[in-house]
Amino acid sequence: MNENVILIICVSLIIIFSPFFAKILRLPTTPIEIILGSVFGYFGFLHKEHLFDIMAEFGFLYLMFIAGTELNLQKMLKTPAWLMKKVMLYLLILYLFSIAFSLYFELGKTFMVLLPLISVGLVATLSKEYGKTPWLELSMTAGGIGEVVSIGILTLTSAALEGGFGFEFLKTVMALGVFLLFMFLLFRAIELFFWWFPKVSVALMPYKDNKEQDIRLSMGIFFLLVGAMLYLNLELAFGAFLAGIFIPTFFKHKHELPEKLASFGFGFLIPVFFIHIGYSFNLNALVMDGLIYKAGVIAVVMIFMRVIASFVFVKKLGWMDSLLLGLSHSMPLTLLIAMATLAFDANSIDSLHYYAFVLASLFQVISVMIVIKFLNNYKKKRGSG
Repeated sequence: MNENVILIICVSLIIIFSPFFAKILRLPTTPIEIILGSVFGYFGFLHKEHLFDIMAEFGFLYLMFIAGTELNLQKMLKTPAWLMKKVMLYLLILYLFSIAFSLYFELGKTFMVLLPLISVGLVATLSKEYGKTPWLELSMTAGGIGEVVSIGILTLTSAALEGGFGFEFLKTVMALGVFLLFMFLLFRAIELFFWWFPKVSVALMPYKDNKEQDIRLSMGIFFLLVGAMLYLNLELAFGAFLAGIFIPTFFKHKHELPEKLASFGFGFLIPVFFIHIGYSFNLNALVMDGLIYKAGVIAVVMIFMRVIASFVFVKKLGWMDSLLLGLSHSMPLTLLIAMATLAFDANSIDSLHYYAFVLASLFQVISVMIVIKFLNNYKKKRGSG
């Protein structure tokens, strides 16, 4: 049988059966997809194929797009000053801890960027399971701001890894600055336009939509911003993320749209990205000297620093909910793997540390999900008692 036919069949089977394994093991679907991708790759059922690589890249960009749809810019700009100060202090503690840890153990500059990364992708899955609790609402707000910072750093790091800190890096920083200023002015202009002409947003995305205009417009915004980033030679993920922010910010009447977009992504495109990540993780690497130890240390450090930093919210949330908030940010799976891949491709980290980061991201998701469930059940019992 043709190798590409086997590849298509195996990817399809993983996409179909991952949710069933996840339900049995009571874990998120994402780590299951990565593990199955790795196992199938190890036995030769998955192989390097240009179309597979493109689909995986597109899946990652779409994931960043979905992450953006979790944030309402208008609501974020209305964040109370006291909360914004707490969030900034929280992020500052994370980066200071990361810098101190990396310098003390002589790990290099790449670790300073990788360790404090925050992504709200899996926080959104927690809100589906536990509802809109105070700690999860605050986690989404703080995580959203943290993800914007993380993706900004991802863009700059990508430029630095590709061209160093010379003229090209300076050009990238200037291009990013001009682009962000343009996007800010564009957001303000659209906000003002829709305020004067509120019917336009409904005309663009009607309530009764039998032509899927909402999906078409969303995809158009997605490709336009990814294309703009490609033209400016900036990180494509940043454009995809900004495109996602457009949806809840300017089309509030389409409450179901982010979920509609997410269901398509998590049902098809995004699993291909995670399967590809699993395939790229060679199971033979597990016997590499010190790999499991390094992955364990990275996972523990990343969880510990977030838990410590989260106690800046203790007056607002209390000890238990602050702990839950810190744990919820301890699963930056997608951004961590993306950044580690960038660093590895640019020879900034070796294969041992690349595999350690991928393995650590899996350790984090599995262990944190279990601990959050345990603490949430304990809190419920104590509350009912």
